[in-house]
Amino acid sequence: MHFLSSLLENYITDNSQDEPVILRELTRETHLKVIQPRMLTGHFQGRVLSLLSKIINPEHILEIGTYTGYSAICLAEGLQKKGTLHTIDVNAELFDMQRKYFDKSGYGTNIKQHVGNALNIIPQLDTIFDLVFIDAEKKEYPNYLDVVLPKTKSGTIIMSDNVLWSGKVVEPLAHKDKTTKVLLQYNKRLKEDPRLETVLLPVRDGLTLSRVK
Repeated sequence: MHFLSSLLENYITDNSQDEPVILRELTRETHLKVIQPRMLTGHFQGRVLSLLSKIINPEHILEIGTYTGYSAICLAEGLQKKGTLHTIDVNAELFDMQRKYFDKSGYGTNIKQHVGNALNIIPQLDTIFDLVFIDAEKKEYPNYLDVVLPKTKSGTIIMSDNVLWSGKVVEPLAHKDKTTKVLLQYNKRLKEDPRLETVLLPVRDGLTLSRVK
């Protein structure tokens, strides 16, 4: 579902920062070689992530859901010089492609790749994160939040992607649609959790920003 007309979407993109060349290259290779290329963060949302990261200027970033590495590079643009970004994905087949673009981006030494289940990996990370980006299996969002919160501090920003789920969150809920049901519960939880300050932004497919109090 497109929440804005294609004319408005194009106007917004045209009047936002240009997409870096390396990310255009990554987009092209993703569309040529990887299934479900629509999972890419894309130009406009990528610039949103980049700018938010630059505003926060984090020392440590956690990303759940790497895919081909587009969003990780965007987030890394705001890292402190000696900062680290830990990114986790279940698909080992994308590891080499991610690494190629991480190294080409100039942030290769800052980005640490992890392959496997984020719910198992995150508790083992001895790091407190300033910025977290959740963009993996939607039905696991509540569980991701549970393991992420102990790795945060006051002021940490947690970003959750795809929280509008193509508009299904405001449509009649299909009996078998477990993903939308979980996202509805997750969105409500983010708003009502007393530990968090939350705003849901209509960026692309919905991007929620939650600040740990």
